[in-house]
Amino acid sequence: MTVMVTAMIKTRTDAATTRAPRPEEPAGSAAPRRARPWVEKAALGAVLLLGAAGAAGCSGARSDGAAATGEGLRTERRIADAMYAVLASDRAIYTREVVDRLQNHDKVMNASEHFREEKLLPLPAQMLRMSAEEIRKRHRDLAVALLSPWPINRQNAAHTDVEKAGLEAVAKNPDQPFTGEETLGKSRYFTAVYADRAVSEACVSCHNKHDESPRHDFKLGDVLGGIVIRVAVGT
Repeated sequence: MTVMVTAMIKTRTDAATTRAPRPEEPAGSAAPRRARPWVEKAALGAVLLLGAAGAAGCSGARSDGAAATGEGLRTERRIADAMYAVLASDRAIYTREVVDRLQNHDKVMNASEHFREEKLLPLPAQMLRMSAEEIRKRHRDLAVALLSPWPINRQNAAHTDVEKAGLEAVAKNPDQPFTGEETLGKSRYFTAVYADRAVSEACVSCHNKHDESPRHDFKLGDVLGGIVIRVAVGT
């Protein structure tokens, strides 16, 4: 299963050492391009299918999980929530049914940040970033970044005020996404931060055993960081 999520800049696919995507200014325009009407419908439809299968400055930041005021922002919040639902479901299934099963249970193939060179499985974080890159080629008004207060790659730390506040908020209250607005370049974004949890032993092992990890005491279910989803205002 491949989830189509966006990244704002081209990243390396070396797993934990992959750079975090960052928004970039759309060429030749001071305002974000308006998305096609089917973007939201497609994302919401994917959520329904998964459910049926069982599966820089800021303003208005909040961590109560409610959409910000205004009809436009309500639409952008629905898009962000739908993207996260699809992304989280896809990542959990890949981690559980592919990485955990083949690496930890059947013991036939491992996951590695150097999966191409070693002919192994990509890590779950790499799957997210590769999907993000692929969608970024098609939709310039959406973005996803995987960030952490304890990044293995220091470039995957929070940089904007909304990112910093969001990571702090979801670490304290993982069940509530943090939302806000921010201006990056010449574009205005609705930004939502969702808790990124250790959904399997593969996640825990990767972070705890990596030499460059600043933290080595993660447990199953712990918050590893946050999935940051940006939607251009007016989408």
